[in-house]
Amino acid sequence: MKKTLPFSLSKTESFYDQLNDWIGDVFYDVLPEKGFEIRDEQIYMAFQLLNAYKNKQVIFAEAGVGTGKTLVYLLYALCYARYTGKPAIIACADETLIEQLVKEGGDIQKLEKALDLSIDVRLAKSREQYLCLKKLNNVLEKTNNDHFDDVFDQLPKFVHSPGSMNKFEVYGDRKDYSALSDEEWTQIGWDPLQDCFSCDLRHRCGQTLNREYYRKSGDLIICSHDFYMEHVWTKESRVREGQLPLLPEASSIIFDEGHLLEFASQKALTYRITWQTLNDLLEKLLSNDVREKTLNIIEDVLALNDEWFDLLKENLVQVEGSERMQVNKGMIVLKQATRLKDMIDDLLEELVLDAEMYVINDYDLKIVEEYLDQIVYSLKLFVEDDKGIVWFEESHLGSTIVIMPRLVEDILREEVFSQKLPFVFSSATLSNNQDFTYISKSLGIDSFSSLSVESPFEYEENMKVEFIAANNFDDRIKETISSIEHSNGRTLVLFNSKSELETFKGKIKDLEGFQYPILFEGDKEISTLVQEFQSVEESILCSYHLWEGLDIPGSSLSNVVLFSLPFPPKDPVFEAKRKGAEDAFLQVDLPYMLLRFRQGIGRLIRTSEDSGSITVLMSPEEIKSYAENLQSVLPVSPQTTTV
Repeated sequence: MKKTLPFSLSKTESFYDQLNDWIGDVFYDVLPEKGFEIRDEQIYMAFQLLNAYKNKQVIFAEAGVGTGKTLVYLLYALCYARYTGKPAIIACADETLIEQLVKEGGDIQKLEKALDLSIDVRLAKSREQYLCLKKLNNVLEKTNNDHFDDVFDQLPKFVHSPGSMNKFEVYGDRKDYSALSDEEWTQIGWDPLQDCFSCDLRHRCGQTLNREYYRKSGDLIICSHDFYMEHVWTKESRVREGQLPLLPEASSIIFDEGHLLEFASQKALTYRITWQTLNDLLEKLLSNDVREKTLNIIEDVLALNDEWFDLLKENLVQVEGSERMQVNKGMIVLKQATRLKDMIDDLLEELVLDAEMYVINDYDLKIVEEYLDQIVYSLKLFVEDDKGIVWFEESHLGSTIVIMPRLVEDILREEVFSQKLPFVFSSATLSNNQDFTYISKSLGIDSFSSLSVESPFEYEENMKVEFIAANNFDDRIKETISSIEHSNGRTLVLFNSKSELETFKGKIKDLEGFQYPILFEGDKEISTLVQEFQSVEESILCSYHLWEGLDIPGSSLSNVVLFSLPFPPKDPVFEAKRKGAEDAFLQVDLPYMLLRFRQGIGRLIRTSEDSGSITVLMSPEEIKSYAENLQSVLPVSPQTTTV
């Protein structure tokens, strides 16, 4: 059902004229009366967005911390959704930030209260955020874990009921099982090796039911960048398979923390070749009455697949600080990949003949052909060195070769930004000195408008920044504890990697006399940890993900420690970027570090009432090399201390 607009729409004036008047009333009259801080930068952004919606174009809205940019894009997204009868999609940087928009006391709830609105907002989370009933049943048979028993006991009654479902409720969200650690969740959460199409529990699955729920949103659907891009890349194949796309048609798209969209685009277009999956799919084909020639080729592909994965494992290079292993693509590895690609091509040709003779189940054939086409394309990327980024993963789920396209701009240009829709990129860090060329080119955006406004906060009065030279890991721990004690807890400690956080976690647990409650990312569901951190005022939150988007105003967060400079890892993705740059450090490493550094320090001051300190831990050599670069993006002059 189409919802009514929050303002009257007459026949003599256009929607955009009346929207413009209403936006003015909201920012000049309504919100100030409700106690909102309204800023000139926010009003400027609001009227710039009007043109983007009116002209259905891309706009880069770079607005500093505290500008109130979220309220601005929410108002436009809501009104345009109701005007067109299609929901707006708001894509956040990752799953951890989705909850920030809909949390108790968050921006959406504030708008509802201030404007006396009821906003229909629903979350569309990635598949990894949902319980897999098959995996849960398997784990319960093999292990004795009270947490898993609790998950089973929480399942709605209809999950076990043999009858048809006249009514259902959404369930299975990772957030519903906040007590589980990330390690426990991997044992029962969805993963890429699940064959959902043939699952007998599919129509009672929480993930499936949630999709039916969020598709019916009348106003807003909130998802991650990853999920939006997965929707883009899988839309055609899902329709071919008789399924609905992951997301419905939208009235407008907002990319919050839009500077991270390129990484999500590459990730969504990534191909994963898993030894077990290819084997299982081809074994399924063998259960059909295939022709002898097809049978022989399937057996050859299975043998080649075994040989190729054995060869890959012999040519791996472990990358320190990364779970991704580099593949040494020597001539033997490349030759074997080419042989496998050619053999799968031959198999696809034979399957066409088998299909014409109706000797293969049509459903099995469709699934297998789709997967084999992906493997052929990804093997082509693997062989052509300038086209693909490659790495290898080994886990309890099996061996996987991962192949990612180096450039996604052409595909984005055609599949996303060719649509005549308003696209809003919102972030405090979108440009290089108000030059948006880099982000527009990398995303395949040929035409856009832009705005850039500074933060309105008085940083000189409210923020203290200290660079501290620490010679080793133990020195960094010592300085972190000193900073925590000085601020009486209330500290966010940001790490550059999971391994760095885990090392810190192992060492700090052995320290005597440390009294503050400390929360570690991975111990529980992340939004639950954030809520605990905000409610327990003297607590400490340690994270490697929350450099962006975390919004905790007030005294609960009055100290931020950057445990190390956030340079990109030496993993295959960034190695490929370095390889394609004339000056890898100046074009890849330094810009990435400074952007992430700016995001990290932006966690401290969230309102004009906030104040606190930022501690940046570096080696003496790093201070000499990068202090000037860091100062150039800081709103205040730092103090430097040598340990």
